[in-house]
Amino acid sequence: MFFLLPAWGISNAAATLVGQNLGAKQPARAEEAVIKTTSYLAIFLHGLCGILLLFTEPIISVFTNQEDVKEVEVKALRIISSGYIFYGIGMVMTNAFNGAGDTWTPTWINLFGFWMFQVPLAYLLAKYFELGPTGVFIAIPVSETVITIIAYVLFRRGKWKLVKV
Repeated sequence: MFFLLPAWGISNAAATLVGQNLGAKQPARAEEAVIKTTSYLAIFLHGLCGILLLFTEPIISVFTNQEDVKEVEVKALRIISSGYIFYGIGMVMTNAFNGAGDTWTPTWINLFGFWMFQVPLAYLLAKYFELGPTGVFIAIPVSETVITIIAYVLFRRGKWKLVKV
């Protein structure tokens, strides 16, 4: 999660840009700000993902020397970081709703994405498909991708531009 801190900051900036531009009666500029922010963040996270995938073992070695723990951590970092781009894009999209004053849309997206999709998927993959911790790791980028797709579709519909605060 440490590596995603810049994404939180950038997504908060996107929310501010949305609020400012909607307040200035510039919805097209608000949308453009979100698209640009998403693009810059995707580029950053793509590079970060590459670094994490290439240097997974040295990074994990900073935190532990136990080989059995390292094996699980390396697998976790590789699988989870593969979804960082979607995680970042989804974060910007949902924060754009917040910046517009639409707090219900991200609430419902997150409620569905995490509690109704990610948790059951992690359980199914870990227990039913007997993938153990790997199933839990896989559920994270899969659910983040689903959340991002939902957020993007709702963002493109544009109802967030019409919210009155």
